[in-house]
Amino acid sequence: MEPSDASLEEIEFLSLSSNRVAVLGLLATGSYTRTELAAETGASQATLGRVLSDFAERSWITRAGSEYTATATGQLVAAGFEDLQRILETERKLRGIVEYLPAAAFDFDIRRLSDATITLPTQTRPNAPLQRLLSLLQDGDSVRAVSHAFNEQSLTVVRERTAAGEQTFEGVFSQDAIDALAADTALNKQFQTLLENDRATVRVRSDGVPIAAMIIDDIVYFLLRDDHGVLRASVDTDDEAVHSWAHNRIDEYWESATALEADDQLS
Repeated sequence: MEPSDASLEEIEFLSLSSNRVAVLGLLATGSYTRTELAAETGASQATLGRVLSDFAERSWITRAGSEYTATATGQLVAAGFEDLQRILETERKLRGIVEYLPAAAFDFDIRRLSDATITLPTQTRPNAPLQRLLSLLQDGDSVRAVSHAFNEQSLTVVRERTAAGEQTFEGVFSQDAIDALAADTALNKQFQTLLENDRATVRVRSDGVPIAAMIIDDIVYFLLRDDHGVLRASVDTDDEAVHSWAHNRIDEYWESATALEADDQLS
């Protein structure tokens, strides 16, 4: 059902006044006197009088003595508007990076990223997203990864921490990622050392890996690049739904990948 002009007008009515939003939100949680509403919102008594009168005309509130509270429909409006605000706040947060998100692979509500940490490269810190990842890896006890690349810095941290017995690592990589490591003598040596460690297990997926994601303890981390491989951002979150999705997706890639051993001949 498409929204009517009348419903859009009600959205406009509410959104044009932060006092209206605040008062309705409070009354949706319980009963308040005008004095209490003034203390909570900072609105003057004159403003509160107009707001409460407008709400009463719409049957969004009811009054018992000196106390006001939201009706069932008032609570509905308050909840819906709060949800709309969260959606728009999430959209604004993701607006600059949405084209780089592997959203087609997500089966969780993207609103789950509303509290995510987004790290962007800057002129003074062009590798800020990668530095965020390295910081998480330095502190992580358990790491699971799927990716179409394994950069030198991440490989070094994982190799050192697994060698020290401080971390376990499971990784599923594309054949291109493995080939890139094999083509670099220094990186290949590091990678072979990692494969020899019982705390690390690596698999290669011939069908490729379309996303770059890691689970580091309770945190899910995405490294975002554009179509040219340019680093654009990183996103990390401890949201439970995203965490569950990431584990399931890594499990899927893991089951369809082939184990890679230290004595395997890398191309």
